Amino acid sequence: MEWRGRRGSGNIEDRRGMGTASAGGLGLIGTLVVLAVGLFFGVDISPLVGGMQGESRPGAERQLTAEEGEIGQFVSVVLADTEEIWGDVLPGQTGLDYRDPTLVMFSGTVQSACGGASSAMGPFYCPGDQRVYLDTDFFRVMQRQMGAGGDFAYAYVIAHEIGHHVQNLIGVLPRVNSLRARVGQADANQLSVLTELQADCFAGIWARHAGERFGSIQRGDIDEAVNAARAVGDDILMEKAGRAPMPDSFTHGSAAERSGWLIRGMESGEMADCNTFAEAGL
Repeated sequence: MEWRGRRGSGNIEDRRGMGTASAGGLGLIGTLVVLAVGLFFGVDISPLVGGMQGESRPGAERQLTAEEGEIGQFVSVVLADTEEIWGDVLPGQTGLDYRDPTLVMFSGTVQSACGGASSAMGPFYCPGDQRVYLDTDFFRVMQRQMGAGGDFAYAYVIAHEIGHHVQNLIGVLPRVNSLRARVGQADANQLSVLTELQADCFAGIWARHAGERFGSIQRGDIDEAVNAARAVGDDILMEKAGRAPMPDSFTHGSAAERSGWLIRGMESGEMADCNTFAEAGL
């Protein structure tokens, strides 16, 4: 993915020099939960990263490393791409204006309108303040523990969370949250899955239009994103944790579902083709 030297977003808040520090390993990253929706759905992958936890303690302000600086630039460029694409796609396909969210990069712990959170939540979108929260060490976990590294795989993570922002703007997240409060656990889990799969499809829409507009996608980039979507399938995570996959307990969708909806968005480019709820008969 060609991103260096390109325009970054001004809607970035970098808190990585603040918060907590860890004594050894990746600290709280050791208990990451993958791709929470901001309503704090999640799949605990801590069994996959055992031994990487360190002791968390209050941390003084610090200078970011050169690697962290480069990662921040990358995140800013991807966010700018999502702003340009959704700034055209959302009004063009729904008649609604797109409002740029803010992306907060943090280390360790963070406060949001959805409450306090740690790196254990993984990347998440908070509808209450329309912000995406990302501990960028998550990319390291993707590469080392999940076999899902690569710039475009990381871009997919950001685009997925922006997909939740789009869902919020079109009213999906408020309706899902209301419905989940009135149904049993199995049905609530299904609603979570459908929400996540639609966000995957929206990420695919971004990928298609970004490739056409910016010409930044290289050979193999699509495979990276699809591989990342598969890697965070509930069935794969459960199997790696030594547990039998239990579909009723899925909250994000299977590997096949996640990669399939991502590919659908890439192939279609149309939001109308991402209605996971209608396909489920809801």
